[in-house]
Amino acid sequence: MLREKLKNYNIILASGSPRRQAFFKELNLDYTIKVKEIKETYPNHLTSSQITDYLSQLKASVFTNLNENDILITSDTIVWKDEKALEKPKDFENAKAMLQNLSGEMHEVITSVCFTSKDFQITVNDVTKVWFKKLSDEEIDFYIKNYKPFDKAGSYGIQEWIGYIGIEKIEGCYFNVMGLPTRLVYKTLTQIANR
Repeated sequence: MLREKLKNYNIILASGSPRRQAFFKELNLDYTIKVKEIKETYPNHLTSSQITDYLSQLKASVFTNLNENDILITSDTIVWKDEKALEKPKDFENAKAMLQNLSGEMHEVITSVCFTSKDFQITVNDVTKVWFKKLSDEEIDFYIKNYKPFDKAGSYGIQEWIGYIGIEKIEGCYFNVMGLPTRLVYKTLTQIANR
């Protein structure tokens, strides 16, 4: 459906994330993948969705030679708790500390998606609240050793073992917690196609 409406556009997904790539496939969209490395730093005064908005736009800024019909899609996800962003863990101890911090508590998962063309830039974001049960050290250690969540914001994937046994409830979009608010992507691309 949307694929037909976007047939005159070249969608470029600037993400190395296998989860995001799978989402685009499941949304039945034609796309190509182009990834450019960038240092993901942001000004200290930014909070919450300001951080993910900034980083998704920063990731777009390195693509300077877009063609007329290109739509570049960049995104960023953080876990937000205690007025701090939890990003990807550096090592086992860092991952364990993050999961201990999330244990028995509520946190927010925030994803921003930036759509960039030669003529416009649209940035949307989504917030999902996630509640973890109290996790034992044994459960945390088992998860990190077996699932190695070092490429995931907040040190966990909701679609993995820890999500099955640890998440009590969520408020908002499940797919956002996996790294892409799919309905927002679909809605925004539909608006672009109907311009």
